[in-house]
Amino acid sequence: MLINHQHKNYESFGFRFKGEHQKKIVGIHSIGWEEVTSPSYDWDGLKRSEVGKCVFQYTLSGQGMIQVGPKEYSLSAGQAFLVKIPSKHRYFFPTNSERWEFIHITLYGNEAQKTFDFINENIGYIITFSPESEPIKLLLKIFESAVDQKITDAYQASAFGYSFLMELNRFVQNIGSPAEKWPESISKAVLFAQKHYNNPIGLDDMVEASGLSKYHFTRLFHGTISMTPLKYLTKIRMDKAIELLRQSDLPIEEIASQVGYSNGNYFSKVFHKKVGMTPGQFRQSKYTVPVNHIVID
Repeated sequence: MLINHQHKNYESFGFRFKGEHQKKIVGIHSIGWEEVTSPSYDWDGLKRSEVGKCVFQYTLSGQGMIQVGPKEYSLSAGQAFLVKIPSKHRYFFPTNSERWEFIHITLYGNEAQKTFDFINENIGYIITFSPESEPIKLLLKIFESAVDQKITDAYQASAFGYSFLMELNRFVQNIGSPAEKWPESISKAVLFAQKHYNNPIGLDDMVEASGLSKYHFTRLFHGTISMTPLKYLTKIRMDKAIELLRQSDLPIEEIASQVGYSNGNYFSKVFHKKVGMTPGQFRQSKYTVPVNHIVID
């Protein structure tokens, strides 16, 4: 199974770009995907050397803990915390947890400070997001760009950071009731697919990521997302293929490889079935066909 060696490529990236404009708008200080299993993971918001930073940390699986002022909050899959440094908070690995897997981004700048202040004052410090919510999908895209070494200057970092803040603003403005909490097993499978769609993964890998039996997983997945696991994986791949066809001049064979297909001909057949035209036809019409995502029935 691919999951056995690919699901453990945890990485973190720090960015130290010059440019005063980032302080006025927003800059990315760091981003990472991590797993912790030791009580030594313990961050006190009043004892850190970073000043003027804003931390967004989203739990993917397992359990963590954060204390804000006198209140403690348990963090499970789908929950994120938003805190500023310095402030009176402490997030840590609790003794009753076996593991805590999360993705995090640390921002700075006037806009980041204002956004976090607004959310903390009006929504709180803990927010629930589904893996399919726009802020989380964008966060995964930023992480993927960091892995691919595509964040190479202060302007790219600011653009990503500002876009993430805007998606956060949009999300919290639309909160009318607490977000529906997905089962952790489904969140794990969805995030696994979003992270590894460019590899030849399939249903068995998603099942293994979920920790459920295949029968239970497929029923629960469809009940949560209203599509089968393989249809969801295909949707992710087609969305990425559309992005590459519209924004790059990569050969079709290379695009097929980047979205998880080892054979360009098979990729073209799947693309034609889902989109209604071949990849080449889509590329030729990319300026007249305003399609960025595909809805699969």
